[in-house]
Amino acid sequence: MSEAWYRIALAGVQASGPIVVVAPGEHLGAAIDVAVRRVGKAAWPAAAAPAAGPDVPLGESVGKGVVVERGPAPSTALASFRWPTGLLPSLDHAAAATAAAVEGWVRRPVETIAVIEAQVTGDRTVETFLELVERLPAADNIEVKVFGHYDDAGATEVWLSPRLDVRRAIRFLDDHDVDLLANGHVEVSLYLRAEHSTLRLSEHKTLVWMSENEATLDRFAGWLSALDVPARPALATLADVDHFHYRPARTRPRARLVERLRRMRLRRVDTWKDPD
Repeated sequence: MSEAWYRIALAGVQASGPIVVVAPGEHLGAAIDVAVRRVGKAAWPAAAAPAAGPDVPLGESVGKGVVVERGPAPSTALASFRWPTGLLPSLDHAAAATAAAVEGWVRRPVETIAVIEAQVTGDRTVETFLELVERLPAADNIEVKVFGHYDDAGATEVWLSPRLDVRRAIRFLDDHDVDLLANGHVEVSLYLRAEHSTLRLSEHKTLVWMSENEATLDRFAGWLSALDVPARPALATLADVDHFHYRPARTRPRARLVERLRRMRLRRVDTWKDPD
């Protein structure tokens, strides 16, 4: 895979607000890793965009992994909410999206099933998802959806685990937390067949509970409350604005992840070509 350049807004760098840097990488997550290592471990990504034209460094900077700072980010609002790993708003839409973002949960209006969607910040997303899994009364199967934008493959695949239980589900997710849960190109669902319910870490890194059983919603809302995720009248997520999916630098390339799923005895149950 050839190297590209990205403009990345980094928060946590200086008291005056986020800065924009330009960093190279084979994919956005690799460029973020280069940028954070160059600027400092306290930095975290707040927005991104491909770099082009005058934003791309020339001369001695090219090929040396040098991060070139390009002045202040568009708005201090970019530091007001830390998006879950794997997803970032585009620089052009980041200020409004981040200013509207909060931790919390809402009930979504869906006719045929009951749905709660929750959003939490940063690395707390994976932690909260795993704590919710631990509270499940059962977990019969894990579904892993690998999207077509993963390494620009252009096709989405759905993989299903053998029958398992909560203990084995937690072990599987713990062992693959970076590749699956922090990966913006992957969606993970757990099925509870007896309850006709599903817990999902969605492609937009929100926590979603779906059930044909209304009674399970109060229980799930109680779990969220115990994890300090409050009820909200509305919830703004990155699904509503232009955004980028990325995978952390330590994740496997798509082909290696798919092979890993196969070796873990997951079977591919569906696949489709993404629209152009």
